Amino acid sequence: MQKVYRFSLWVCGIAAILLVISLLTRQAELGKSFAVLTSVTLALGLGAVTSLKGYQYTAWIIAAVVAGMLYPQAFMSWGDVNLRDKTVILVIIQLVMFGMGTHMSLKDFSGLGSTGKGVIVGLLCHFSIMPLMGVLLTRMFHFEPEIAAGIILIGSCSSGLASNVMVYLARANLVLSVIVTAMATLAAPFLTPLLMKTFAGTLIEVKFVDMMIEIIKIVIVPIGAALLHDYLKHASAGKRKKIHIVAVACAVYALVVLIWGYGYFEMNNASHAALQSLELSGFLAGAVVAGVLYNRLYRAYPNVDKFMPFISMFGIIYFTTVTTAAGRDNLLKVGFLLFIASVIHNAAGYFFGYWFSRLFGLDKNSSRTVAFEVGLQNGGMASGLAGAMGKLGTVGLAAAVFSPWMNISGSILANYWRRRPVENKDKQKED
Repeated sequence: MQKVYRFSLWVCGIAAILLVISLLTRQAELGKSFAVLTSVTLALGLGAVTSLKGYQYTAWIIAAVVAGMLYPQAFMSWGDVNLRDKTVILVIIQLVMFGMGTHMSLKDFSGLGSTGKGVIVGLLCHFSIMPLMGVLLTRMFHFEPEIAAGIILIGSCSSGLASNVMVYLARANLVLSVIVTAMATLAAPFLTPLLMKTFAGTLIEVKFVDMMIEIIKIVIVPIGAALLHDYLKHASAGKRKKIHIVAVACAVYALVVLIWGYGYFEMNNASHAALQSLELSGFLAGAVVAGVLYNRLYRAYPNVDKFMPFISMFGIIYFTTVTTAAGRDNLLKVGFLLFIASVIHNAAGYFFGYWFSRLFGLDKNSSRTVAFEVGLQNGGMASGLAGAMGKLGTVGLAAAVFSPWMNISGSILANYWRRRPVENKDKQKED
């Protein structure tokens, strides 16, 4: 693989030179091709540079943005398949969340008692600082209503697993980070719609129950399936057998709902609430089936977990590309301002997350952890909700712009704190 990475760096260098030449000679179409080739080969080639390998994922996101901006029509549809279709976006987001969930464990919740104060501080900071900063930024920059709503949306989402990675790199309080992420994820179905209704209700139509159900489908269902897989990894043969029986019943129920139930109730003019309940119950049954099937796959091929991050990465690249393509015209108008807003929003999360934690009496390592938990949002959730609204090219733009910067800034801050660990004498005082 190193040979591929090194070869990609050489190709990147040649493509960059050809890009400059095409720009100087005003060969626009050639320039587009070389720009995409440069960004893609750079993303591959960074794997050959040890000090820059950690930015490879971010480079892929940038490559997705470049491709979406330069060739928008190529990422709108493939044949008869609409790449922005709600169902397609939902499935891909669920795969992303499931992939992330496979790196969570039921044991992650075991430290809740010992980190209770830090968890409360982290959640309070996360669900107050970021949405309020989102509102402030929309007032400062006067974005169009749907783009402004997207900024508030990403500020109202839970933290993502990227925060756990950054906390690990920074050698901060990883136990606290994992628990805050898990608890924020569980709280999101209620708090995210509430915050959106409160702060963005005048910008776009926010249906509280509809958004809550979408978050459950986007986040809770796939992560629940992953946690069931984690449980089955350590369960006894007897318990696994019982859950397998339940999974069979769930599979039958989900198929009945999909093939017959939903259409029957819809034809008989069932209420919207009844249809939502039926649909959600089908998704929850599907989560049980997915968790069991994946566990069976894991038992046959134990290394399958190692491939899940790549699936998550593919999914994020997919909806970043599609979102960029769908919102290209808006990005040309407000892209720079959105980037400035992302920098301010992200920096405010780090700054206030850290110093409010210190104010509430948390030690330095825990405060660094809260800074990451507050500053890093779940861009996948934001994109999924924007897709469910049918507003990927407007409400989803903030997630497409904010996510790459969050990964870059998080990596920089994590490496900075890693080189400046909390001194032992400070730890003793704070403990």
